[in-house]
Amino acid sequence: MIRALIVDDEAPARSELRYLLDTHGDVEVVGEASSVREALALAEAHSPDVVFLDIELPGVTGLQGAPLLHAPIVFVTAHAGYAVDAFAVEAFDYLLKPVDPERLARVLERLRERSSETAVPAERIPVVAAGGTELLDVDDVHFVQADGDYARVHTYDRTLLCTTSLRELEERLPAARFVRIHRSYLVNVGKVAAVRRAGPDRLRLQLADAAGTELDVARRQAHAVRERLRL
Repeated sequence: MIRALIVDDEAPARSELRYLLDTHGDVEVVGEASSVREALALAEAHSPDVVFLDIELPGVTGLQGAPLLHAPIVFVTAHAGYAVDAFAVEAFDYLLKPVDPERLARVLERLRERSSETAVPAERIPVVAAGGTELLDVDDVHFVQADGDYARVHTYDRTLLCTTSLRELEERLPAARFVRIHRSYLVNVGKVAAVRRAGPDRLRLQLADAAGTELDVARRQAHAVRERLRL
């Protein structure tokens, strides 16, 4: 999952970029800001994987604010003349308005490749159990649920606390086995027992745990989940 933050002082531009990003099932727009100041607050709250940042912003410009955001920056601007300055602040990429969908798709593919290169697959997860730490085999995990800065790891019949965040676990867990179905849930695709329709374009997964847990798939994740489950 690529968590994206959009920063542009023009609402139509933000809406257009959000629309384009929403066509990619593994991209989640975690927030929109109209200034660097708003962007800093959202970045601290959501830790985005990428910031799509306009350059000409009121007050602090995008070029000035980029180093403060501590995330890969993709500048989005109507002016090609800023390209040299953009890469001088080590921008990940540079898009011209109006954003070309194919060019955006290539940027997202590069972000996916970057994530896969830096992710370290985990075969066991440290969890809190019996007053100590237990190393839980990932094959025993049915789903993981966000719990603030921590996560709750659910097995067949137990729920265990993990002091690692859901986002960090998503980066570490084997991508071939786990899929993000909602901002709060990661699911082991091998533990899905049934898939039901929960409404127009909505899916509900039933897991093969003791409780027969059912989890709704977020609409924007439905396409990615269908592909992973080969529906």
